[in-house]
Amino acid sequence: MDLDDELCLCFHVTKRKVLNFLRVHRPRRASQLSECFGAGTGCGWCRKLLVALFEAHQQGRTLEDEPSWEQHRQGRRAYIQSGRGTPPPGATPPSKQQPP
Repeated sequence: MDLDDELCLCFHVTKRKVLNFLRVHRPRRASQLSECFGAGTGCGWCRKLLVALFEAHQQGRTLEDEPSWEQHRQGRRAYIQSGRGTPPPGATPPSKQQPP
């Protein structure tokens, strides 16, 4: 994923915003990433990736095994279509997701 790719597609939170939040605010728990523009509080698809970024940051390393933006987007579409998550009002619907 590139820095300007959206990690949280519901609230349009980019990887850059999350990494800056981790660096500046130094959250003690992964759940505190929700304070970064609501990341992870929509459909729930991005939570695993947010936790992985948090854990990598805590260990002073970068995340090595992250999906491409296209894989992330397609995964969210399948996740929502399977009924495991519902985007909040105003979020990018799965059928409208387009690369930046």
